[in-house]
Amino acid sequence: MDMVLDAVKDMQATVSALVVPGKGILAADESIPTITKRFQAVGIQSNPDTRRAYRELLIGTPQIGEYLSGIILFEETLDQKASDGTPLPELCAKQGIVPGIKVDKGLVELPFTNGDKVSQGLDGLGERLATYKQKGARFAKWRSVYNIGAGHPTRLAIEANAEVLARYAAECQNHGIVPIVEPEVLIDGDHSIDQCAEVSEVAFHEVFHALHRHGVRLELIVLKPNMVIAGKSHARKSTPEEVADRTVEVLRRTVPGAVPTINFLSGGQTPEQASANLNAMNERHPKLPWNLSFSYARALQEPVMQTWKGDAKNVDAARKAFFHRAKLNGAAQKGQYKAAMEKA
Repeated sequence: MDMVLDAVKDMQATVSALVVPGKGILAADESIPTITKRFQAVGIQSNPDTRRAYRELLIGTPQIGEYLSGIILFEETLDQKASDGTPLPELCAKQGIVPGIKVDKGLVELPFTNGDKVSQGLDGLGERLATYKQKGARFAKWRSVYNIGAGHPTRLAIEANAEVLARYAAECQNHGIVPIVEPEVLIDGDHSIDQCAEVSEVAFHEVFHALHRHGVRLELIVLKPNMVIAGKSHARKSTPEEVADRTVEVLRRTVPGAVPTINFLSGGQTPEQASANLNAMNERHPKLPWNLSFSYARALQEPVMQTWKGDAKNVDAARKAFFHRAKLNGAAQKGQYKAAMEKA
């Protein structure tokens, strides 16, 4: 019983550290194939040394803890050290940032769905979580995706992804680790904002039904959903006001008030779009039961990678770009972002 109480206290402390006004979470958990692809796009060679140097650049940015409360790391990063020998999770802690870890093992095709995907990685998850916790991780992340298209996502995919998300979340809480639950309706495609809203509502509802079924404590999770937005190829782009109103509408219908924080993924939006859309939510809907913040990857890192280009002499400039982007999203979390701030 004492062990259970200690685990709950650990998770309560982690949630309190993550949910801070003006702060959000950096997703720096790209798998090796993903970060290699992003490096190649800006002419950076991907190897353990360059990946370590890049993540040290991010984590070591002076005062970045003013706008980041947490960082999601990839397994490789959890074992790496900064150039002065400090383990990178320890460097996070020195910045006042909670280190977390991506634990799903990627996507595989779900049989008999004609292309829908399900995340894998439940086998051995308990043992991995125990190891990650020893290395300093205090929260974890698991991503499931939903494609919008003719006949997609199938009901089978919606139910299967909800089940694995709930099983993962329960296993995390069993080990005293706060789970980030990430159901992502993909922005790829030409679907309308109405279609995104429809699929998001069904998917989120199924996720919370599964979380309840598995006994997951909602007060001790972080929800990381997509925003409700038209597909990238849709003829008409969604305005920040539309994104804000439709997203909040879906969340009100599906997410219990017990959830402490909703940290949106950027999901292919530009850095400017992601900031403007988050800001519109907080500006237009200030009295919601949840904290609304960010857990961005590319929308925080794109300017950094383009500035750094793998060259040590660009580190200071890249860190300034990163700090500026984090500051803008910190303002958006408070509903205080203005487009004019982009040039400040």
